[in-house]
Amino acid sequence: MAQLFYDSDADLNLLSGKTIAIIGYGSQGHAHALNLKDSGIDVVVGLYEGSRSASKAIADGLQVLTVAKAAEKADWIMVLLPDEFQKEVYASEIAPNLSPGKVLSFAHGFNIRFGLIQPPEFVDVVMIAPKGPGHTVRWEYQNGQGVPALFAIEQDASGQARALAMSYAKGIGGTRAGILETNFKEETETDLFGEQAVLCGGLSELVKAGFETLVDAGYQPELAYFECLHEVKLIVDLMVKGGLTAMRDSISNTAEYGDYVSGPRLITNETKAEMKKILADIQDGTFAQNFVRECESGKPEMKRIRARDAEHPIEKVGTGLRSMFSWLKTD
Repeated sequence: MAQLFYDSDADLNLLSGKTIAIIGYGSQGHAHALNLKDSGIDVVVGLYEGSRSASKAIADGLQVLTVAKAAEKADWIMVLLPDEFQKEVYASEIAPNLSPGKVLSFAHGFNIRFGLIQPPEFVDVVMIAPKGPGHTVRWEYQNGQGVPALFAIEQDASGQARALAMSYAKGIGGTRAGILETNFKEETETDLFGEQAVLCGGLSELVKAGFETLVDAGYQPELAYFECLHEVKLIVDLMVKGGLTAMRDSISNTAEYGDYVSGPRLITNETKAEMKKILADIQDGTFAQNFVRECESGKPEMKRIRARDAEHPIEKVGTGLRSMFSWLKTD
């Protein structure tokens, strides 16, 4: 079984006296910056001029610089921009300000794995990837906990890259929960596959298909919403807490039996064969090429499908139901 590393395995003192530039101040950016700051690390935030996030970062007590100035000042540069923006920002703002001894880091390996960013040989290139959204990374840190994280070393120019990556993971709270070592290739390919085949693509289509099947059969849309979307979280929470076995132990015998006899009717050998094709497209770069092309053309297909699915009946029904859920109301 793979080894997890914890607080006692990482030395936060390795970051003492270093300045870390967090490039981007979105979900992950704000969490990394504030957690590091609270861990006693000198942090600056790099944003493009006119960024709407600048006022928020300043209000949070952080120094905001342009990306180029932040990269020039920092000993460590953590790129937390969306994948499609990293190549251009790196080339124009970050690369000219790299020098021997600096660390270039990422929270996802996409741009390194597919060669969109090719760092010089004189810098460390590492990854620290929390396995949770930024607000959770921040919230857990503030509550004395942490979110599990992956770490990886692509290039070790200093001879200390691995220890430094573990130190950074400790600074954001990852070692409180446990960090797992991987590499850029493995992290990128498994992350993309999980998103496409299960977490986002697979789940979204399964939820919509289940909803449509019940509504087409004449059942109330509100009941279909509860059964095919709302209760997904209940099942996932049980899985996360104790795996498939614990989940099945918590549900009714009827549900468990239905799991065994009906699940394989949906996820067939043909489904798994399609999953293998999806993985192959990720591994050989086809998906990355298509994604880059989509972004360069203004994301027309993404916008089309986003608009189409926003009009799906499950979204209309869900909006109405959620407005009546007392536990979602904040006033």
